[in-house]
Amino acid sequence: MSPALLLAFLGITVPRVQALTCYSGTLVTVRNSSELPLQWTAKQEEHCEDGWSCQDVLMLIENGPQVYVLLIKDCTQAADHEAVITQHRAGPGLSIASYTRVCRENLCNRLSTSLLLWAPHPPTVTPPALGSVRCPVCFSDGSCQSAAEVTCPAESTHCYSGTLLLNVGHRSGRLRVQGCMSQAGCNLLNGTQEIGPIRLRETCDSEAILTCHQGSMIRISQDLTQKPVAWSTSTEQLCKLGEVCQETLLLIDVGFKSLLAGSKGCSKPGTQDSQTISIHSGPPGVLVASFARFCSYDKCNSAASSSVLLNSLPHPAAPAPGDLQCPTCLSIFGSCTHDSDIVRCPNGNSHCYKGHLAVTGGGLSFPVNIQGCMAQPSSSLLNGTQNIGVFSMIEDHEAIVGAALAPYLA
Repeated sequence: MSPALLLAFLGITVPRVQALTCYSGTLVTVRNSSELPLQWTAKQEEHCEDGWSCQDVLMLIENGPQVYVLLIKDCTQAADHEAVITQHRAGPGLSIASYTRVCRENLCNRLSTSLLLWAPHPPTVTPPALGSVRCPVCFSDGSCQSAAEVTCPAESTHCYSGTLLLNVGHRSGRLRVQGCMSQAGCNLLNGTQEIGPIRLRETCDSEAILTCHQGSMIRISQDLTQKPVAWSTSTEQLCKLGEVCQETLLLIDVGFKSLLAGSKGCSKPGTQDSQTISIHSGPPGVLVASFARFCSYDKCNSAASSSVLLNSLPHPAAPAPGDLQCPTCLSIFGSCTHDSDIVRCPNGNSHCYKGHLAVTGGGLSFPVNIQGCMAQPSSSLLNGTQNIGVFSMIEDHEAIVGAALAPYLA
């Protein structure tokens, strides 16, 4: 018997855990050190799930003249605990401090000031002596190329330049950091990997973490080989360490219908910078062509339309109709059994194609059934190709030749 049934059998009632209301919101800002301590007023409220608590999380990173501020207020499943203040790295130079608290009362996450982590220096305190080292100082989600330089405190003998990856739930961000440090190496976090719900990673390879455009599309129409389709996206993706940006287009055309599939995003580490346009099966007959680009700088997968592929396709004059007739169909997630039209193939086609492509990768996964005219000697559209950009391709096909054409003749 379960504990709940046992309690009910004994006549013992367990009070229902009250669902709380918590302050909710996120503040991310970079301020001049002279502006701290900060104060704020939380107005947005969130109704939590049963059993969840309220939390306050505040993280400050100082590089001397600037302070990066990250504040999170919301509901959480984390265990309740009193306020915890941690100095993850002490100055002079770069320093990191945090405040976390989880509580079980309505609107108890009412932290309204950074004063607990940042107390202004009394005017009688002598500033630290300056040394001879000068370092650029910067907080940025982009580039620090134009960062101003400052003279470091005497105890700071090295310049730090690195990138922090911050993940909160399904949200991620990147913070480039530069400033003075008392030691060499890539250890700004001093071993810290989590601050409340914030997961942190660090790298000092400026090219290791990229931001890429992200998105996918599938279009089916009659004129995709002639009219470019917009291929921009407003969504961005923060890559894992060592990943690069990619954009891949796949075009399939059977004459009266075309399919265009596209993907933008991050790609696995080790992929070299490249740009490839391939015609896997050319006209006359079923056309399969692709564009694939891998690149290693921020948001470089920025092709705005399918013209990056269409401009490289051959556009020969339409050949005269031949004697061969084939069933022709292009169907995604469906069958060609009832949708095939018998068409008279252009001159130069020698047999009919009937096959199936399974396409996966880049946020897409779909099957394509294809029937149509075919000119090339091989009975395969892909000729053994298993990868097109970020897409993995599996082809199952057959060619109908010779006497098998008889049922299709008018």
